[in-house]
Amino acid sequence: MELNLTKPIVFFDLETTGISIATDRIVEISILKVFPNGNKESKTWLVNPEIEIPAEATAVHGITNEKVVTEPTFKELAPQINEMIANADLAGFNSNRFDIPLLAEELLRVGIDFDMDNRKAIDVQVIFHKKEQRTLSAGYQFYCGKTLEDAHSAEADTLATYEILKAQLDKYDDIENSVDALSEFSSHTKRADFAGFILFNEDGQEIFSFGKYKGRTVEEVLKENPGYNSWMQNADFPLYTKKVLRLIKERMSKAKTSNMSDEEKLKALQQKFNLR
Repeated sequence: MELNLTKPIVFFDLETTGISIATDRIVEISILKVFPNGNKESKTWLVNPEIEIPAEATAVHGITNEKVVTEPTFKELAPQINEMIANADLAGFNSNRFDIPLLAEELLRVGIDFDMDNRKAIDVQVIFHKKEQRTLSAGYQFYCGKTLEDAHSAEADTLATYEILKAQLDKYDDIENSVDALSEFSSHTKRADFAGFILFNEDGQEIFSFGKYKGRTVEEVLKENPGYNSWMQNADFPLYTKKVLRLIKERMSKAKTSNMSDEEKLKALQQKFNLR
């Protein structure tokens, strides 16, 4: 079954130096862009991560330091990658928890803003796990009746993920063929950030998912302990998590200002600029 699309969707896969969203780097990225009319555009790049590729990572994907030393850096590729994914929904295998967060970190690190406003994310692995509980290779065999050659090659994994999603739509009548429905079905919890440090509660409020403030709303914590934001901004949290926290703080400041009287606003300005 072909996907029912109203806008382009990008299937992508990353091979990396490791599994840390905040500190590891991309060594290969493959993108398959599918358009509503059925046309496809694909591109695969090897990437110089500018850090050492650990032997354990090379053992998984086969990419060595020597193989990427003359390849472009992510900073050099970022404008082209960003243009290719612009105005498109995103899909991958374990992409909600790893590929999208890590891609966001790489883009933010080189000064290109990234967010999920006006786009959906489909995680084919979540659909697979909810239905069958398998790996990508097993999923490819189960849904498509094929053996996944070159597993852990970004291009092979990307194409397999696209084929699996179409086969899943053929197999499961109860999954609606729309990006909105697939995005909803392939999500576990509603996260404000990619890494899951900030979630949404049942009332749609952002809450912390860790530490001493676990379960409490971000706004409540920042009012009670304004220094917590500064601590997180300077700690080893993903850049996107820090961005979400900044946006919440900015929203709180705007809300506070909108509720102030003209006299209170004038007083606040005077204090800001040390006016008498």
